[in-house]
Amino acid sequence: MKRRDILRFSIAAGPASLALWGQQTGATAGMGGMVGMTAGPASNKSADPEPQVNDIEKYPKCNYCGMDRKRFHFSRMLIDYINDAPDPLCSIRCAASSLITKLGRGPRAIWVGDNASSSEAKPLILVDKATFLVGSKLPTVMTRVSKTAFGTLEAAQTAQTANGGELTDFDGALLATYTEVAEDIKSNRATIVERLKRTQQPSQPESKPDQKQNP
Repeated sequence: MKRRDILRFSIAAGPASLALWGQQTGATAGMGGMVGMTAGPASNKSADPEPQVNDIEKYPKCNYCGMDRKRFHFSRMLIDYINDAPDPLCSIRCAASSLITKLGRGPRAIWVGDNASSSEAKPLILVDKATFLVGSKLPTVMTRVSKTAFGTLEAAQTAQTANGGELTDFDGALLATYTEVAEDIKSNRATIVERLKRTQQPSQPESKPDQKQNP
């Protein structure tokens, strides 16, 4: 397995609810519930001067987990790297994977779905212009903690009143994502250590009844 793939899996994987990795094709959950995911191949798209235009048609699948970006249009993201092909993504969780594995390449622009819009498919906006609502009851994608972007502060505040959560900018939402990743890795490591302890315990010899010696 390549280092990129190892990093990608480490960041995308979570606790028990993420054990469905590679087994689902995108099972959805209700308000506040997690959305399932599938593993998928990396994109081989060439450089695109306007990747945000008709992005769902051009990039239907998430570059990191393979999920349907049209289905998850409200959480999808798109990163345009300098001297590289754009990275189409389904969520901020996969965007965090992209940003850390391409740390030295530098994003030219980052877009996210605008939940302030009433359009059937949310349009993309630059993350610097978005207000994120973190920890609300709104649906989650690839994470336990909801992180939803809005193009206007007013829309974000209205959603906060109805669904709870905290308002922040993209940097704050990204930090919350990496914090959640660290918690997931810690939980996974503890689970694996406990499992190894159980499987590596020496088996106790069976007790045999005392046998009397014949005179």
